[in-house]
Amino acid sequence: MTRAAAKEAGPNGAVAAPEEIKKEQMEERGQWSSKMEFVLSVAGEIIGLGNVWRFPYLCYKNGGGAFLIPYLIFLFTCGIPLFLLETALGQYTSQGGVTAWRKICPIFEGLGYSAQVIESYLNIYYIIILSWALFYLFSSFTAVLPWASCNNPWNSGRVLHRHLPVRDAHHPAGAGSHLPGATEGIIFYLKPDISRLADPQVWMDAGTQILFSYAICQGCLTALGSYNKYTNNCYRDCFMLCFLNSATSFVAGFAIFSVLGFMAREQGVPIAEVAESGPGLAFIAYPTAVTMMPVSQLWSCLFFLMLIFLGLDSQFVCVESMVTALIDMFPAVFRKKGRRELLILAIAVICYLLGLLLVTEGGMYIFQLFDYYAASGTCLLFVAIFEVICVGWVYGANRFYDNIEDMIGFRPWPLIKICWLVITPGLCLAVFLFSLIKYTPLKYNNTYVYPTWGYVLGWMMALSSMVCIPLYAIFIILRTKGPLKQRLVQLISPAEDLPQVKKHTAGLSEPENKEQAPPVREVLSITERETHF
Repeated sequence: MTRAAAKEAGPNGAVAAPEEIKKEQMEERGQWSSKMEFVLSVAGEIIGLGNVWRFPYLCYKNGGGAFLIPYLIFLFTCGIPLFLLETALGQYTSQGGVTAWRKICPIFEGLGYSAQVIESYLNIYYIIILSWALFYLFSSFTAVLPWASCNNPWNSGRVLHRHLPVRDAHHPAGAGSHLPGATEGIIFYLKPDISRLADPQVWMDAGTQILFSYAICQGCLTALGSYNKYTNNCYRDCFMLCFLNSATSFVAGFAIFSVLGFMAREQGVPIAEVAESGPGLAFIAYPTAVTMMPVSQLWSCLFFLMLIFLGLDSQFVCVESMVTALIDMFPAVFRKKGRRELLILAIAVICYLLGLLLVTEGGMYIFQLFDYYAASGTCLLFVAIFEVICVGWVYGANRFYDNIEDMIGFRPWPLIKICWLVITPGLCLAVFLFSLIKYTPLKYNNTYVYPTWGYVLGWMMALSSMVCIPLYAIFIILRTKGPLKQRLVQLISPAEDLPQVKKHTAGLSEPENKEQAPPVREVLSITERETHF
């Protein structure tokens, strides 16, 4: 044996195979050092800008307090079941957003690619919002806020002059709820209008808000869950995080509408005229309201700092989700010293260069296309439908319940399994079809009509994620050898290296009072798999 071979020999003198040498050179995948790291990471992802600028607006728009009825229905029938599904999937497989689906059902690996396409769009345009907030933050360090008047060199000169009534300015600074008009704003936010529940648009808004707010169908939850210990109680974590997210959205509405109520009172206009959603609220309505408050520079800085912190951790997780997916797809390439950092740098640079298109003179028009089509609720609903079909009907809801029980020690609430099988796919399909029926082409600022090629580009971005699921299924079926039935059975069978639960039962020759052996984690052979057609 040569000296080189001796170095590769194991402790018993056996020579290590080349594949084993490669595995030894690969870095460990790693796990969270504590539960708190996982909880804070997920909370940072799901509690984002949508909690501040989207939920309060949808609540007032769709019947105030009455909107909470469809919102809570979707939360318990779609939000929590899908949240648990993706988190538990990552924890069980210890894989990212693509290879996790490959492990449990290879024919549905396209779900992972679909989520990563949506994630790539978010990585390009989501950071633009943070750049705006950063720009506004530095602009707040002036004696007079730049947007407080129209006497700036960069103003166009086409200004609408309006005399605003000056109210009592001696209100206590600090809390929006103490501002004049704040009570009216909060009442406007919560006043229930039960008649709005008959409008299907209200239910559609509730469903899409749940998917957006909980980062469902984006691969983030699977990626974060994959770093958990196998025995982590992901079931309890999911309920805690879901309730935290919804509570944050609800409470944020009080802060937003108390200030909007004050702004409406100062201007002498109805609250409906100043209430906006999305960037219009964050960069027009709220900054305008801040100029009417004492020590406006302080409140402006605090507001935009809040936006930056809310969006920054969400952006971190978006990048981490893509990085985890790529590393798990190509471990031999990226799980080496320094490779992960280079991959993160490459993704950041590419997204930065593509994002430069969105900060040009016409960048806002492209930004709206990304926001309206690329990561739309329609795309997320489409992916959600196939996720629950894959886990509930193909892989098997009972089998997945066994996997969760093996991890946490008990079976989850039975209603969640019913949701995976019937309620969640039914609701998501209904909302998805309604979104297609009620589709209206995007208009910038509700006035500018995009050229035909703009709408074509938007739909190409939307379809680019959705077509991944059927196209990959067709591709993998054609690529697999053997008769069609054998190929289908092979492609809906989980990987052999997944841990499964084997429940031992007493045989006829064993005493009846003999204690049943505890569940044993083992690997199922090809003959023991369930097909779950």
